[in-house]
Amino acid sequence: MPLYEYRCRSCGSVSEFLVGFGEEDISCRICGSKEMERILSLSHVSKSAIIGKNKGLTCCGREERCEIPPCSEGLCRR
Repeated sequence: MPLYEYRCRSCGSVSEFLVGFGEEDISCRICGSKEMERILSLSHVSKSAIIGKNKGLTCCGREERCEIPPCSEGLCRR
């Protein structure tokens, strides 16, 4: 079974779940909400995607992280 990370849309906590094919009826381990979204975990990201072409820069190419999330939390998607 694959291991996936999910973020709770209610409380924001992130948890890992072993999820079988067609089995996505999961709930948050913290608040019990069923409003979960699967997120890309680092185990599924290639080394080149982490290092990128802009060594030493953020994923959006800046030298410093933005003050606002997701960049300030290290999750920049720009």
